[in-house]
Amino acid sequence: MTPDGIGAPGAAVAAVPVSPSGSDAVAGVTAAIETAEISGAAKAAGTKAAGTAALAHVRARSTGPLPLGPGEAAPPGMVRLGHGDGTGMALPAWPDGTTPSLLAEYQVPPVAVERSGETRRVLAAALKCCWSDLTADPWPGTPAPVDDVLAAYRALIGRSDDLMRNWAVGALRRLHDSAWLVVADGAVRLGPRCASWPAASHAQLRELVRRLPGPGEEGVPAVLPVAGETGHDAAASLDLPEGADDDLLAPFDERRRAEVVAAFMAVEHAAEPVHEARFPALRDPVLRRVLAEMLRRRGRVLVSGRETWTSGYADDAAAEAGTALGEAERAVLVLVLVHSVAIPRAEGLLPADSWLSPFPAQAEELRRHTLLPIGELEAALRTLRHAGLVTQVKSGEEAGGYVPGPQFHRLTPAARRRLQEELILAAGPHTPLAAAVRARRR
Repeated sequence: MTPDGIGAPGAAVAAVPVSPSGSDAVAGVTAAIETAEISGAAKAAGTKAAGTAALAHVRARSTGPLPLGPGEAAPPGMVRLGHGDGTGMALPAWPDGTTPSLLAEYQVPPVAVERSGETRRVLAAALKCCWSDLTADPWPGTPAPVDDVLAAYRALIGRSDDLMRNWAVGALRRLHDSAWLVVADGAVRLGPRCASWPAASHAQLRELVRRLPGPGEEGVPAVLPVAGETGHDAAASLDLPEGADDDLLAPFDERRRAEVVAAFMAVEHAAEPVHEARFPALRDPVLRRVLAEMLRRRGRVLVSGRETWTSGYADDAAAEAGTALGEAERAVLVLVLVHSVAIPRAEGLLPADSWLSPFPAQAEELRRHTLLPIGELEAALRTLRHAGLVTQVKSGEEAGGYVPGPQFHRLTPAARRRLQEELILAAGPHTPLAAAVRARRR
């Protein structure tokens, strides 16, 4: 998901992307890594959109929709979702009204979603329950009891066993964390990302909702509430930006304009770096400069490989935005990097510039080398998986473990160097190499 999400006609339901030691070394490692972005992982932002538009885009991508004060306008290139009391939220707008579903036309896989089937079906069940007036737009809809959403999900799949219910509850949490839904106080409502569905897709969504079964009569066990707001926005509004990139795209004909937009969606939302042979705008220097400027306005830069391209946070914007990860997540991420990258690299099994590893950090190793309770460790690993910072893999007949995730493709050269140094300081703070790093920084 995302990573930030989807918005295809109907594909909003079909393909949701819908993610401690406290030492300086831990903080340094995670500061060098791109802030978590998943099919967007969207925790509640604690501060209002401030500073430049690029920094606002960075914060929205890393922490979720930005809260806006009464009458406060959305930053350039962002959609303003207004509440009845004058406050609102800001969401990044995609260029030319396109959505990440465009990747399917190029057969480019988006960021994978954990248990994507359940996640899609739970979002469909929530849409069935919350979109009560099909003559209006889906967002904001009306709140619906969690029990009704789970009952609609059960009717949709035709099963009611505990395993499917547990998967549905997990999907509700993922959708809440990524702002596709808001779950609190036993109620569910459509989240702000549902407002990003293009108007052209609403007819298809209406037909889908009409065909979905409603909740059954039997109740289901209650789900613990998640922190959030569920009040109904009786006077909700949606303000779209006016062509934030028109000055860049206007000089081109329709074909070249579409090529630039396609390349933008690919580098921003594909799971892996994309080959330039598939996107003319990545091969053409003129179009690539336009693409780079579109990214710059969003606090992003192009990151090149061997004939492949992706995007990442600009170093200055990432430094100002900070990290969205908690202390436990940062500590667990360091452990994964030490066991899957630093140790194999020290043994000559990995090249010095590689952050992808075939040597998973075993779950048992992580348990042995942390003071975190098992529940907190598993919660931290889940957050890191959803953010794309770690990936869970199997290892032959063994239980498998965790390796760095696809977000490590998005490191800029400067971020890679900083991460290399911070990992040296974390893994061997008393080694001569660590001493050399500290001396160079003085």
